[in-house]
Amino acid sequence: MIFETFAVGGCRSYLIGCDEGCIGALIDPETSLEDQYRAAALRHGLRIAYIIDTHTHADHFSGARRLGASLGAPVVVHRDAPAPYASLRLDDGDSLRIGKLLLTAMHTPGHTSDSMSLIVGNKVFTGDALLIGGTGRTDLPTGDPEQLYDSLFNKLLLIDPATEVYPAHEYKGRDATTIGAEMAGNPRLQKRDRAEFVAMMESLNLSMPTHLTEALRVNMSGGTSVSEILTQAAAQVPFVSMDELLKRTRSRSNDLVILDVRERDAFERGHIPGARHVPRGQLELRVNEEFPDPTLRIITYCEFGKVSTLAAATLRQMGFQRAAALDGGFLGWRERGHDVETG
Repeated sequence: MIFETFAVGGCRSYLIGCDEGCIGALIDPETSLEDQYRAAALRHGLRIAYIIDTHTHADHFSGARRLGASLGAPVVVHRDAPAPYASLRLDDGDSLRIGKLLLTAMHTPGHTSDSMSLIVGNKVFTGDALLIGGTGRTDLPTGDPEQLYDSLFNKLLLIDPATEVYPAHEYKGRDATTIGAEMAGNPRLQKRDRAEFVAMMESLNLSMPTHLTEALRVNMSGGTSVSEILTQAAAQVPFVSMDELLKRTRSRSNDLVILDVRERDAFERGHIPGARHVPRGQLELRVNEEFPDPTLRIITYCEFGKVSTLAAATLRQMGFQRAAALDGGFLGWRERGHDVETG
């Protein structure tokens, strides 16, 4: 079996494949590693046949939708998963043939209602049901400690103790564990009485994931994250350095417009000399009256450079093909000690 692990932060994803059939599958891919997955598949000579999410992730953005579309591979989830972009939904006990490998789904709810573990050869990919030295939390949407107890003690812990365990998260740099090792040493699995286990899970009082709301929205709906919107916008516009803008302002070019897209109070507290002001939220509605000449060189800026990137992309979409964004934003301009106007 071809096998490779990918790690970013505490997230783990996996590539498995049949070397004879040159067919593989990605398990729990993360958006920031899309190029690495493609490179690994090419290096191993694999055609990715399946993109699999073990559950609806709440702390990072799944790469399944985009990878499935770009690689022409079905996105595989459990039958109860809400993701509308999934094209293959598995029930408990369903299997996928990956060359000569047989991957079998085991429904293991508790962390989420759609959680499933994947058994292939001597390995089990447990998602967030069973972690190394821990278990998945049960206080997120659709989590249930009673269900997690059943998934652990009546399903996962009954398989061969020598089976290697590969979770979707690992925060201490450990590579893998086994079912037997977890049964013997995992502190949460020592609470084998159902009531004690449930009480323990309900009293953990864990902090919420940083991107909880956005990650759930994107992973449950197939929508777009803020970072993805910004990345797409940045790919559509050029950027102008502060030194270049300073040089252009000193030359007093007639076709140059410096456009501040912050709110009025921020503009009045301080702005780049000579800048015009149109808040980002009013740009589409005011662009025709403010800028009748589409050949103008418009350089947008905001406080940090994100909103101005979106504004420049919008202007380009509306026909202002010379629109660009200031690299670094007004904060960087001010920190460099350049002149500032108020009012």
